[in-house]
Amino acid sequence: MRSAFLTVLLFILIFLLRIEAQIKEETYNKEGRKYTIENCVNEFTMDKIEKTKVGYQYWFADKEFLDGRTLKLSVVAPYSATHEPHKHIEDEFFFVLEGTAEFYLNGETKTAGPYTSFYCPPESEHGIRNVGDIELKYLVIKKYEMK
Repeated sequence: MRSAFLTVLLFILIFLLRIEAQIKEETYNKEGRKYTIENCVNEFTMDKIEKTKVGYQYWFADKEFLDGRTLKLSVVAPYSATHEPHKHIEDEFFFVLEGTAEFYLNGETKTAGPYTSFYCPPESEHGIRNVGDIELKYLVIKKYEMK
């Protein structure tokens, strides 16, 4: 009976040690950065915005936070665009939160409103502009190449 108890106890101990190792592995990145509730929750605040010519942007996760993966809020004034259509090696997603966006992809356009996503494949000419009367707010999801 005692050997069965010790076997079960040993099994539980090994199981708990494996869980602890997985937790440690999951809470640190490759560079040794520890992830905590404090640095994993990013609440929007106007004092951390970056102004642009036509509005502002806010980085919820910049390329240094993880492994190049980013999440950015862009806010664009009515009838404006942050920049002209362009290309880059990374693919990119846009997700409209508020306003009316005109999406541009390789010479074609489409207009849509809130809760619309727009995927831009690598090396495609793409852009987004505000074609409405109110601010356009959208998320940009992108993974930058890290050197």
